[in-house]
Amino acid sequence: MFGFKPRLPVTEDERLWVDGGFRSLKRLIGEKRLLECDLIEPTDEYFPDRYDGSEAALRAIFNRVCDYMKVDGSKVNLEVIPDASELKELLPSYSFRTNDPAGLHFGQDSGEKPLIGVRKSLLKDPLTVVATIAHELGHVILLDGGLLARDAEDMEPMTDLVTVYLGLGIFNANACRRFHKYQDDRREGWSMHRLGYLPEEVFGYALALFAKERGESDPHWISHLSTNLKAYFKQLAAWLSKNSQPQA
Repeated sequence: MFGFKPRLPVTEDERLWVDGGFRSLKRLIGEKRLLECDLIEPTDEYFPDRYDGSEAALRAIFNRVCDYMKVDGSKVNLEVIPDASELKELLPSYSFRTNDPAGLHFGQDSGEKPLIGVRKSLLKDPLTVVATIAHELGHVILLDGGLLARDAEDMEPMTDLVTVYLGLGIFNANACRRFHKYQDDRREGWSMHRLGYLPEEVFGYALALFAKERGESDPHWISHLSTNLKAYFKQLAAWLSKNSQPQA
């Protein structure tokens, strides 16, 4: 009506960055990985192990995510790390972190295995655990694999993007915003924190591009996306079907 076009939830710069990121990942790790990977869903089919928040359960998830991302888990160390208030004296200069990190990647040094850590308080949330492990394994693939420079300006967003490219996008997109109940002596309510570096809208576009590249016009797996993400995905997938050119 009135000649107005619907406004996309992503900016032109964000859209072009995702397009370029996919082209880069095709060059770095191969288009075959994109086309042939399983889209991993939060179901018993992909995660059949009983989850009780223990370190043994964390290890089981780690092993499965390694398999899905084609990382040799025997060549990566896994640790449970303290929460942010206890981390300051433990972080080497080559780790990657946010102010309140969900996980950490300790890069290879002097021939030692890379190490990834998952924050102890996150063990109660298996979906966030999967997303954290996937992100940190993205560091292993891109950084320890020598595919991306550690000081690259968009290193962390590219690490988020590789989780989509390799089929773990449902987890990392949903985990980019998580609501948690808080309660103290005087109040209770809900707080929200962000996990990862890409906003929901950009994850929505990346997932839509993932589906388009694989020829999935109406993928069943979008049922696992949050309400906002599902809306972004549908709008952006519709835009892609009408406007985008094949990826080079």
